[in-house]
Amino acid sequence: MTLEAANLGLGARLRNVSVALRPGTVTAICGPNGAGKSTLLSCLAGLLPPDSGAVLLDGAPLASLTAQERARRLGYLPQSPDLAWDMTVATLAALGRLPWRTGATEDAAAVAHALERLRLSAFRDRPVSRLSGGERARAHLARVLAGQPRWLLADEPLANLDLAHAGQLLAQLRELAQGGAGVLLVLHDLASAMNFADRVLVLHEGRLVADGPAPEALAEPVLDRVWGVAARWLGEPGARALAISPRG
Repeated sequence: MTLEAANLGLGARLRNVSVALRPGTVTAICGPNGAGKSTLLSCLAGLLPPDSGAVLLDGAPLASLTAQERARRLGYLPQSPDLAWDMTVATLAALGRLPWRTGATEDAAAVAHALERLRLSAFRDRPVSRLSGGERARAHLARVLAGQPRWLLADEPLANLDLAHAGQLLAQLRELAQGGAGVLLVLHDLASAMNFADRVLVLHEGRLVADGPAPEALAEPVLDRVWGVAARWLGEPGARALAISPRG
């Protein structure tokens, strides 16, 4: 079960990007603003067709799948999800079951499990408009998890989350990967990527310039070359902090 980008090109936003992703791992996409991170994620989710190359899911072109087949396998969480109208948290989460239509009992169980996993059970009957920013972000993620996708693709999922909820979310995403799902995240927080991701893809000006374990892909020379900062990692593996030194 693989998700692959094969020589993806999309104007100046992506330039001949190839990568093969495997389930059971957490992969972070990092890079400066405008590097092509969200563009790559959208292409892998099947939401943005590339100008050249292809996205393959289990060896088959993603474009050959129906929208329902794609939605069952890939769960996508955009950076700023919107709602056309207000609804309760449980109703929002239940939207994740639309590709399945397996029956009321199974759908209800999947929704309840997603809400419990994200500590939202007590909010199930609350309108989304009455949630805090962090609670709302978790409610949108509950919609994705209720669909039980094989792959979770999330664009900046830590945005709007405080430290405690960000840590909880990362732990929950790790559990998903340990359960066999593939997790792919766009992250601006390099310390979270260093401490949490099994693998890091670094994009710069639409090109894949580093790909490997976090300590290699986010090594200090890479930070200097890609982000243009003099930085060094402090602390022990799993608890690293990034110190940035001002340039003279």
